[in-house]
Amino acid sequence: VVTLSLLMYPVLRSLALQLHSAITGSYLSGTHSIAFINCLNEQIAKDIARAIMDKKLAAYVNILPKSLALYFWKGELEESTEILLLVKTRTSKIGELSNYVRSIHPFEIPEIISLPIDQGNPLYLKWIEESVPQE
Repeated sequence: VVTLSLLMYPVLRSLALQLHSAITGSYLSGTHSIAFINCLNEQIAKDIARAIMDKKLAAYVNILPKSLALYFWKGELEESTEILLLVKTRTSKIGELSNYVRSIHPFEIPEIISLPIDQGNPLYLKWIEESVPQE
């Protein structure tokens, strides 16, 4: 029962947030998220961004220019340049987005992390909602 409850939590939370927003007309913190995805180069970043958009898993993707990255990989300190995607989407889509990106990303373990959007321009947040289908 506990395991089932934990597995259902994201779905139930999403439904509760939608119901609250529909009734009150207000934005609930965490309904939308920004996902961060690292890419080896600009072409891979463009390909992944386009694939995400084609699947309607995001309303908007920024492709940020090269940045220097330092990280540990297999016990060694590594240094490389990477391109960062900022993906704006519904929080309820983060799991699907993550699974999809892992299936097409060339990295063995791609960085796919997300943060909930606490507040923002209500019209922009509404646009994200309208651009990314619920199901």
